[in-house]
Amino acid sequence: MLAIAHITIAQAAAKTDVQAQFQSWLANDLWPEAQAKGVSKAVFDQAFAGVSPNLELPDLVMPGEKPKTPKKQVQSEFGSPGKYFNDKTINTTTSGGTARAGQYARTLKAVESKYGVPGEIILAVWGRESGYGTVKIPYNAFTVLSTKAFLASRKEMFRKELIAALEIVQKGYIGAGDMKSSWAGALGQPQFMPTSYLEHAVDFDGDGKRDIWNSVPDTLGSIGHYLQQYGWQAGRDWGYEVNVPETVSCSLEGPDQGKAFSAWEKLGINRVNGKAFPSSELKREGFLLMPAGRHGPAFIVTKNFYVLKEYNMSDLYALFIGHVGDRIAHGAKGFSAGWGDVGGLYRSDIASLQKTLEKQGYDAGGADGFPGFKTRRSIGTWQSKQGMAPTCFPDKSLVKAIR
Repeated sequence: MLAIAHITIAQAAAKTDVQAQFQSWLANDLWPEAQAKGVSKAVFDQAFAGVSPNLELPDLVMPGEKPKTPKKQVQSEFGSPGKYFNDKTINTTTSGGTARAGQYARTLKAVESKYGVPGEIILAVWGRESGYGTVKIPYNAFTVLSTKAFLASRKEMFRKELIAALEIVQKGYIGAGDMKSSWAGALGQPQFMPTSYLEHAVDFDGDGKRDIWNSVPDTLGSIGHYLQQYGWQAGRDWGYEVNVPETVSCSLEGPDQGKAFSAWEKLGINRVNGKAFPSSELKREGFLLMPAGRHGPAFIVTKNFYVLKEYNMSDLYALFIGHVGDRIAHGAKGFSAGWGDVGGLYRSDIASLQKTLEKQGYDAGGADGFPGFKTRRSIGTWQSKQGMAPTCFPDKSLVKAIR
């Protein structure tokens, strides 16, 4: 009992010390920068009234400690592919989008007319980000952003977002106490980071505000504007599920290895529904996507897929948006191929695998613990060199084998 008491006292002392350092950081480090950006002292004090670090947030690095790759994965977008595409989530997002497609048909048509982004894509993003505005967004944005700007492994990124949040209040778009965010600092129904709000949020209902917390037209318009600004190509689909013969290596995946759709066809790749690729696409560039390697469905995607990734840098996220959009617009069914039982590794295991691959000369995209396309295709290339059939996805046996 005595030992437990000592630990509790030590923890309390550590928290008090962090709080003192945090307050000093606000006053002596952050305030001068905010002031230089045109933020008034009144707005600054209002934003941080009663704010203290939330030490329960993920990915924090306590003063004096070194950042480490977390063992577990917090964001579902970077976990098991099969779990991400579970029927309950897909069906709920689809049914919610289908209902709202009629309810907001006029607004969606106006958004598509202005920005070129189909209504079903905008609906899918809205549904995935905030359950069409039904998901509670409980955190005080200034608590989250200041905690992460002070303690997170990506301090500079969150500091930039924190300054942007102060600018939002300074410009009168929303009061400091009303700015609610996710645990990662994303705002409102479209879940924009503050810099994205400043750049992409629009007043689509014409009331003089860019209210992504309460206005559906502003939310839909802001999503459409965001995607347009990142290069959405009007009139093109996001991609197509395909059959990839064993003669085509999964290591050909990636946005830097594009080929004309006609070239993919010549390699024996065809759509799973038996239809030909649209004639308008045959001379245009497509990209092989195999988010679970040989353990799941495969796709040839267009540049619009990578525009969706600008919203969330995850292949699974972008695929979810495209797939749900197809279901909303065309009543599409599930993927032809199922997801294998993969993706159960710890993030720290994948980071270790990536470090080993990079030491051997492969470009695994860094050791972040996320099995992105560079990691997947590096695995496939390594497997081929070992005389193995390439699967292009990490599993427990590979972690042991690639040493």
